[in-house]
Order: sequence, then structure tokens, then C-alpha cells
Amino acid sequence: MKQEKTRILSRDGVEVEAFAPVVLSVSRSTDIPAFYSEWFFNRIEEGYCRWRNPFNGTDSYVSFQDVRFIVFWSKNPAPLLPYLERLRERGINCYVQYTLNDYESEGLEPGVPPLHTRIKTFKALTKELGIGCVVWRFDPLILTDRIDIDNLLHKIEGIGNQLKGLTEKLVFSFADISSYRKVSNNLRNHGVNYREWTEPEMLELAKRLSAMNIRNGWNFKLATCGEKIDLRQFGVHHNRCIDDALIARIAWHDKELMNHLGLKIENIVPNLFGKSEIPEDAILLDEKHYATRRRSNRDAGQRQFCGCIQAKDIGAYNTCSHGCLYCYANASPESANLNYSRHNVDAETIIS
Repeated sequence: MKQEKTRILSRDGVEVEAFAPVVLSVSRSTDIPAFYSEWFFNRIEEGYCRWRNPFNGTDSYVSFQDVRFIVFWSKNPAPLLPYLERLRERGINCYVQYTLNDYESEGLEPGVPPLHTRIKTFKALTKELGIGCVVWRFDPLILTDRIDIDNLLHKIEGIGNQLKGLTEKLVFSFADISSYRKVSNNLRNHGVNYREWTEPEMLELAKRLSAMNIRNGWNFKLATCGEKIDLRQFGVHHNRCIDDALIARIAWHDKELMNHLGLKIENIVPNLFGKSEIPEDAILLDEKHYATRRRSNRDAGQRQFCGCIQAKDIGAYNTCSHGCLYCYANASPESANLNYSRHNVDAETIIS
């Protein structure tokens, strides 16, 4: 898909070029729902935001005039709840990638609310949006001198039993600390003795998690995020976190959105033997409809093993105040907190 552009008037009355996405990512780079919900919905009202490219530092504008779908990413989406009705009023659908880990006793996520509060938020989101619209992420899975595979599976099971019937999918990834020097330094500075995953350990976790999923009757779809390793033998698939199939299942009545994604809606018609046949790669929407893809929507600009479709992300690095010790998106917790303290809910950008 090509990133469409348009011309808009900024609040200064200057005509500028702007990206005009149909699908918006909010956001991989920071936790907008947790810390910047008011700012984001102020921007929705004004119709655009200004976004700074993290690689070259240049500013560009993003218009919201064509937005039909939003994928939210968060570890604490509670502040988002009061604003969801505004999206419905505008005919914008959404789902939430909800990272719900249990690293409380290890102190790896010092800024997130208590686990029981986050589970309560998960239940509230599911009630508000629907089961398929809240995706559970236990991400990343970290090994340390205090956390082994048994500990991780115990943590996952503790949460999974409370989310049974509240979500359809569990997404996870294996922490790759050595690829991020600032992350490894931050963990060591906080006395966290981490170690990297080996392939046999990844296979073991996937095998045992799959068995746990069956044993507990969760029936979650299991998927990895951005991982090279093939775990399909255990029923674990590569994920599309920004997923045209899930978007279609949620919003297939939105013809404009389906056309943008190149998805064709088809009727399920029984054959002469009374059986309904649909293509193997079709997206089942309900008992009477399915969708087929006219093209691949994969975002070639993402990591090699990322399956996400193209969407415009509007986040900014170095702005999340959760203070997670394994975070790669902040230069340091201090700089992120400083940026957050300077935030203006009425500004065009997250970083004022």
C-alpha cells in the first residue's frame, strides 16, 4: 500500500503537506493510551498531529481525515476507556495490543499499575470493545538469575487463568537484550543478571505453553512477535500485530476500509452436498461471509520477521514513563520523565 498524502492547514494558517493514513498505529514507540490519551484525542478533534522522525529528526504532519482504524499499544490502557465513545461517533474502529506481564516481584516494570489493576482494566476493555478487540501480549519473555522457564510459565498461567474467555490470542517474544546496548547496561546497572535465550529453550517454552493452553482450556491462538524461530509444530504462529485479518473481522462492513486493504467480501454459498467451501487462505468473518486478499499488505519497512501491514505510527521515542528496565525505546528513564514533564496536551506534538 502506498502512503497517501494530502494538504492541510496548520493551526498557524499555513498550508502543509501531510500523511493521510487510513490505518493508524498508536503507538509502537511510546505508550500513548497510558500517558497521552488526552493529547491524542485533542489531536483527533483538531484533525492532525506533527510527528518527528526518530531517525533523521525531521518533522512531518499526519492528517486524521481518512483514518478508519486504529491499533492501540499499551501496558496501561485504562486512560483510554473514557474516550472510546468518541471513536465510535466518528465511525473509527480499533483494537488494543495489551502488554500484560507479571514482573512485579522482580521490579522490571516499576511504573505500571499493580497486576490486579491491569487485569481489571483488561476486563473493562473487553466489555467495552469485545473479546477479539483486546489482544494479550506477554512480551518480552526474559530469562535472569531469578526467572527461568518454570517461573515464566507460572506467571503466564496465573494471568491466563484470569483472562480465559476474555481474549482470543496470546502474543509473546523472547527478549533479545544483547542487540540493545543501552538495555543491557540499564539491566546491569539495576542488578538484573539476564541471559539470552537458546533455541532449545525457545522450543521447550513453546511446547510447554501449548500444552498449558490446552490443559487449561484457554484455547488462545498462540503467536510470536518478530521472531525468526519456527514454532508451528507446537501450534505457535508468526503474528501480524497490525493485522488486516483482525481488522476485517472487526470492521468488514466498512467498505472504504476494505477497499483500502484490498479485501473482497464474499458470500459463503453451500455446494451441491450442502457443505460450504471457502478458499484456504480466506478470512472467515461470520457464518455467511468471508474475505479474500487481492494483494499483500505487509509493511516492507518493518523488521525482517515482522508480519504487520502498513500503518502510520505517530509515537515518539524517549517519552514513556513506565520505566521498564528492558525498554529499548528510551535513552534513559530520566530523559523520558523529563520529556513527559514538558508535555503539553494542546501541543501539535507529543514532545513540546
